[in-house]
Amino acid sequence: MTTAPSLDSARTRPAPAFPLPDLTTSLPAGPVEASPAALAEAERITAAAPDELFRRLLADQESESALLAARRVLTAFLTPDAQPPTRPGTTTTTTATDADGDADALADAVAADVLAARAELAAALAPLRDHEDPEIRAAVLRQRAPLALTGGCWLDTVSQAATQPAEIVGRLFGQHWLLQGQGTAEAGQPARRRRALAAQGVYLPQVEAAGFLRDTGARPLTALHAAFRVALSRLPAAFLPEVVGVHYAAHALGVDELLLGGEPMLAESDVRPLLAEYLAFTAHSPTGPEDRRRALAAVRLLVRLEREHTEALTALARRREGLSLDDKVAAIVARHAPHAGRQHRAVRLGTRKLTDWLDDEHLDAAAFVAEFRTARQVRPARDGGPCRFLKSIKFGGPMFGIFDEREAAVFTAWTRSIAAGEPAGPLSGPETAGDEAARRWSARLAAARPAGLVVREAEPALDHRAFFHRLVNFERYPNVLPLARARAESGLADAELLFTHGAGGLLTNAEYFDYTPEALLERVERIYWDKLVDPYEPLTEIPDREEVVFEQSTYALGSLIDGTWAHRVANLGRRGRRADDMLFSIYADEMGRGDMAKNHITIIHKVLASMDMDLPHIRQEAFLDQGDLPDHLYGFSVHQVCLSLFPDTLYDEILGYNLGIEMFGLGAMRLHEIQKLRRHGLDVSYEEAHLSIDNFSAGHARQSAEIVVAHLDDVRRASGEEAVRQAWRRVWRGYASFAYFVEHALVKRVRSAQAGPTTAPAAADLVI
Repeated sequence: MTTAPSLDSARTRPAPAFPLPDLTTSLPAGPVEASPAALAEAERITAAAPDELFRRLLADQESESALLAARRVLTAFLTPDAQPPTRPGTTTTTTATDADGDADALADAVAADVLAARAELAAALAPLRDHEDPEIRAAVLRQRAPLALTGGCWLDTVSQAATQPAEIVGRLFGQHWLLQGQGTAEAGQPARRRRALAAQGVYLPQVEAAGFLRDTGARPLTALHAAFRVALSRLPAAFLPEVVGVHYAAHALGVDELLLGGEPMLAESDVRPLLAEYLAFTAHSPTGPEDRRRALAAVRLLVRLEREHTEALTALARRREGLSLDDKVAAIVARHAPHAGRQHRAVRLGTRKLTDWLDDEHLDAAAFVAEFRTARQVRPARDGGPCRFLKSIKFGGPMFGIFDEREAAVFTAWTRSIAAGEPAGPLSGPETAGDEAARRWSARLAAARPAGLVVREAEPALDHRAFFHRLVNFERYPNVLPLARARAESGLADAELLFTHGAGGLLTNAEYFDYTPEALLERVERIYWDKLVDPYEPLTEIPDREEVVFEQSTYALGSLIDGTWAHRVANLGRRGRRADDMLFSIYADEMGRGDMAKNHITIIHKVLASMDMDLPHIRQEAFLDQGDLPDHLYGFSVHQVCLSLFPDTLYDEILGYNLGIEMFGLGAMRLHEIQKLRRHGLDVSYEEAHLSIDNFSAGHARQSAEIVVAHLDDVRRASGEEAVRQAWRRVWRGYASFAYFVEHALVKRVRSAQAGPTTAPAAADLVI
């Protein structure tokens, strides 16, 4: 463990300007702060069985312990000596040196090695894809499904406040936008792969379903590989070089398309330019050589993992090719035994009760099948009809519905072979595909100790600047999450003040009302016309330049985190609601859909530079010292980032907040700012972008209201009217929490009236 430097020590250093284009190739390294309790829980998570580790990482994107567990998984996989030697007869991947050199030439050398590895994999996968036995094909595809359906998740949150507007992040996000169907989940890569699986007769629940891994029959190696992918999706800012390397290698190899057929959404020729650009950026980075090494090591790792998994799939198919009927029956018994319960109390098999056989957690399936072959339940009926066991699993029998059609067919063939006097087939024992590699990774995981951990509780009395710094860099400060949750809840509770008094707002109306779709649309229309549009009259007097720049500085911090509230919505396992796609599309617009010229964070930096405000990036410690944005303006942005860190439990509130902030881009205030900026020859592109994209006809303002309607419509279908009422109150709390910061004068008046003339200044008066 190490000791973290005090953030106060950074405040004595000058604050360098943040240049555009942002050629960042990795974020500053530093200590990672972890609370003792969360660190202990992370150790329990990573000590769990591989399937449970995967489920926990997938399900939990809000806790400190899950982030620490993800970091430990990445340490296990990314530590250099974790990669075993290349087998004889395979390419080394990569032979390309990690040293300085021409980026295009280096990318081409990497590509040559990766494409050679792809050729090897294609040769190994072709017999599996074209196997004559449809059951073996389906078994292979089910085993691959956890990786096929998590592919690309490492890009889910690569775009965030800490990483935007890095050029490489913009390029990655543009490809993420494509892979996610450009705002339509059914057109995206996961849905396409799911349809391809279904065409092969493989029907699976959603990735987030409790039974997903069970239904795929996932081996420990499959679950560990999937856990690595999800872990990388949780810490993409801290592991940006590895994201680049994994992204390139996964799409260049294209294992899932080799197995499933069809054209890839991103081929090697699509991702090689991105890799080359990243390698070119490293030439301008102070950490360039190390970043280049990390990215290329990630390429090598991903190639190793895909080879490893292909070997496991081949072993799985080979074993199934040689399975006897007795083997198949043993596998069916082993699958159902844990769920057999105590329904067979009076039934005996050999010298033991059937319940004793099935309750044994170390069930010897081979011994069970050998005993079952001689049982009276499988003896041929005297009338030549089905044996007693087959009758019991048919319609009307006591075991009907327990076994699926395929399993029933196996039992039928097996009992017929017994009736025909055929001897017992050889039993190959339990499935072991990939187990040797899985044991190696599990040992690595048990021994993994992430570097730079500082074990301590988060400081509860941080000032706004230090708190904001930790929130933006939450991957390095996971112990800030409990404080962030408390701050978000406090802000939402405070905002309910406007449920009663919100009609008096200058730019908003957060007064509570009973929800119907019509009532919501009427409210937002009235806000649009009565508070944003109709009051507009051109300014007859323009403030001087200094005052205009100061006013812009009061909005700047919020602009520098534009879109942050939505950046963690609609990632892996969370795109089943119509609102998810709709909100993801708004976020994509804010980020320019990968076009950095349209990226709102790029635009605001250019605007601020036109005002001679050359700020450091908000992720940098130097930002703690910036002198252009006053301390009392941080509350609004702190609240927004706090909300963003809880996209599951504060989902409703995020939708309401989104409605408030998207409407804020319209009307008199925005038009006045444009008029003032133009008068002094300052950049108006940020104001104009919002006035256009947030339009109330079909833009973000209208879409944000429709998102709420779509979400509550889904809630109604799933859970009824009472659930809608509860969800609506939470949505409106989110809207009110935006209004609370905007309407600081109103909040101050109400607080003063409630508490009398000695009231201290309201918190909301200290923000925008």
